[in-house]
Amino acid sequence: MYKLRHIYKIRNSVTVQHGLRYNHAGVKTDLQLRNIDKVLIANRGEIACRVMRTAKKLGIRTVAVYSDADKHAMHVEMADEAYHIGPAPSAQSYLNANKILEVAKKSNSQAIHPGYGFLSENVEFCEKCADEGVIFIGPPPSAIRDMGIKSTSKAIMSSAGVPIVKGYHGEDQSIERLLAEANKIGFPLMIKAVRGGGGKGMRIAMTEDEFLSQLESAKRESLKSFGDESMLLEQYITDPRHVEVQVFADMYGNAVHLFERDCSVQRRHQKIIEEAPAPGLSEETRQALGSAAVRAAKAVGYVGAGTVEFILHRATHDFHFMEMNTRLQVEHPITEMITGTDLVEWQLRIAAGEPLPVKQEDIVRRGWAVECRIYAEEPAAGFLPRAGTLHRLTQPTPEEFVRVETGVREGQEVSVHYDPMIAKLVVWGKDRNQALAKTRRKLSEYKVAGLETNVNFLLRLAGASAFVSGDVHTAFIPQHERELFANTGEHAVLSEHRAIQAALGYIIQSQLSSTANDTWKGISVSSNAWRPNYQLRKTVHFKFNDKDIKVNVKYESAPNTYKVQVEGGEWRQVEATLTTTDLGLQLTTKVDDKTSNVGFLTYDQEVHVYDEHGQTVVHVPRAKYQSAASSESASTTNSAASPTPGVLERILVNKGDKVVKGQPLFVVIAMKMEYVVRSPRDGVVASLADVKQGDAVGKGAQIVVLETSVLMRLFDDMHTRIDNEAIVWYAFVTSLGQYPATGYRRASTGRPAASGSQRNGACCATLRRTPPPSTLRSTCKPARLDAGRERPHRSLLALVSPRADLTRLPYRSDCRRAPVPLALLSAADLILSLETAEYQNKEARRTVGAPARRPAGVATRAARTPVLV
Repeated sequence: MYKLRHIYKIRNSVTVQHGLRYNHAGVKTDLQLRNIDKVLIANRGEIACRVMRTAKKLGIRTVAVYSDADKHAMHVEMADEAYHIGPAPSAQSYLNANKILEVAKKSNSQAIHPGYGFLSENVEFCEKCADEGVIFIGPPPSAIRDMGIKSTSKAIMSSAGVPIVKGYHGEDQSIERLLAEANKIGFPLMIKAVRGGGGKGMRIAMTEDEFLSQLESAKRESLKSFGDESMLLEQYITDPRHVEVQVFADMYGNAVHLFERDCSVQRRHQKIIEEAPAPGLSEETRQALGSAAVRAAKAVGYVGAGTVEFILHRATHDFHFMEMNTRLQVEHPITEMITGTDLVEWQLRIAAGEPLPVKQEDIVRRGWAVECRIYAEEPAAGFLPRAGTLHRLTQPTPEEFVRVETGVREGQEVSVHYDPMIAKLVVWGKDRNQALAKTRRKLSEYKVAGLETNVNFLLRLAGASAFVSGDVHTAFIPQHERELFANTGEHAVLSEHRAIQAALGYIIQSQLSSTANDTWKGISVSSNAWRPNYQLRKTVHFKFNDKDIKVNVKYESAPNTYKVQVEGGEWRQVEATLTTTDLGLQLTTKVDDKTSNVGFLTYDQEVHVYDEHGQTVVHVPRAKYQSAASSESASTTNSAASPTPGVLERILVNKGDKVVKGQPLFVVIAMKMEYVVRSPRDGVVASLADVKQGDAVGKGAQIVVLETSVLMRLFDDMHTRIDNEAIVWYAFVTSLGQYPATGYRRASTGRPAASGSQRNGACCATLRRTPPPSTLRSTCKPARLDAGRERPHRSLLALVSPRADLTRLPYRSDCRRAPVPLALLSAADLILSLETAEYQNKEARRTVGAPARRPAGVATRAARTPVLV
């Protein structure tokens, strides 16, 4: 077994020279040899798997730790040993320093690799490792401390001759002092957590009026993420570029850089696509960036892998120090691709006391590399993270110049407690154009179902004209919103060609599935044999972006040939086949002499079609007997729900409070990000969910419900189930306990809409919390109520979908036409009003007619108590 020799630092004396706080070359050490043959990875997901691959290559045994949520995770299966460390919340598991050190001692691990995030930049954990005699694979505690406190790091960088942005980095954190300093610096202004990172605890105040609210929000998020609410203020440079330099240093005073990366294109101040090297820079600027980064590393006595981040002016390419990340970065693979190195191996060797394997002049940059972060998130909804099960997951096949770094596989869960990253796609090319072309090609090979991802967005981003030209900056996404979000969200349109592909793929796969599941071994008939009226024509109903799509398909005599009509348009002859490949199902269609090969997948009620533009998802509506039994949430205008699975941070209102539209109601933390949910309208808080701070809430969970008017309650609470012919039951329940009679006839035949099998011709609808269809008013008309004996009864009129046009309510409670504005109808006309109706039981029985098949949803016996339909 290959063993790494660790030189354990017993004493470290530092001299101050040339005005620097630390002189890296002046480090003097007394050393003691120590072997490493087992390393504990104090992390999860793709980075844990990444470290394990290199460790195994070096012959080092690996130990994994896992929470309740990660019991079956990939990194647990890859490790030689794995230990449970606590519940799913990271504070009780991956941030539990004492537990992790306990596992390190129990497993006889000589070293701990922290990965990135969690404890990777935790000074106290690094010091505890030293106290316990466990090697922390990372920089010394002093470097982590000084670079982790942004105000301190700015002072050190200034002394080292590294350019910095003007701002306030003082210890006085009073609101008055921060506001005064903000006005001194000027707006727009960047508010940043002193111990922050990854975009957390960061806000931008464009004006003085926004400053206090943005400051409070940044403080809350920083306290939650880092346990510290101290802030620094900096001048906000409008639309800069974000350029960072990878550095490495050993214990002998040697430090090198491995060129720069561009991470300018971000959402929520977090990176989603990175490339190396940075486009459009001169060699002089690249060298200046690298030299400044090496000075920064030496200024703090750095050891190991680190990244120095700079803000770079788009036009002049002047740059300023932003921060130093004292760990391995998420995007480190693109540096490895252009330099031919293994940075994790370097980490392990340097932690073992070996000197850097190369000198600066030996490091050569080759080609171009791009990394895309594949997230479970919804770009059209402000990049809200999503959590849940990856029911289908097909990823590109790794090649020599294509890496897929992942920590999940199909069937596993993206947890609400951690970052929603599914994978990192890393691609190398000879130049930038080739790298981007290959990136787009590999992105199109992703097939995911169960959770929405940002793959489609990344495809549009990697192909956007401004991005391809290299005009990148931190405001790229909002400035190019129209191009990047074209044909997405509520504006998305399903093309005729894609509708044809979805319908034929769905029909063919359904046939294949039914054939495969047919276990009857009786008379066998070839699938292409002639049969009278067999599968002559089928109609497929889809929903796309809440719009109904109807596709008619006729089967032709030629094999695999169909005629297809979309939404009553022109009939087209189409050839279609469905085959299995290494990347899943492939649908081949030929329409108007154009042959297309696309990926195809079905899951639950979804049909997925994949091509070079990404995936298109259409929904197959459930059968009415299934959808009738499902429940519908209250109207979004009457409640505020969690936009994403997460943890409830706090509720900002109480029952009975008056609120205005846009007022914050509650705060949810998801994937370490804070989401403030606001009131959808003016109103009064009617109720609060039975949850408390720290409770997990699901996507769509109603936390705050607003009071509604009598009319709004009517249409929120009174729904009815209807039969397959869209018969709406207009129930009359007599106050004397008599059987109710129907008040509507079928529009098509004029026959009564009732079941004659019921005694006295009475029928009523079974109560369900599902709305009637939009065809309600057009499919029914009022029945004639003949004069006769008077009986008091209660009439129930509220049988209209809450999404219908209520201003055109067609009938009053006396069954007369009332095409009047809804505002002119009194509440008595709309709710259980006591009236006098004129009818005869004899006439009611006569109009019901002979017994007929009982429609779906009709009670088998008449109700003797009042019924709310």
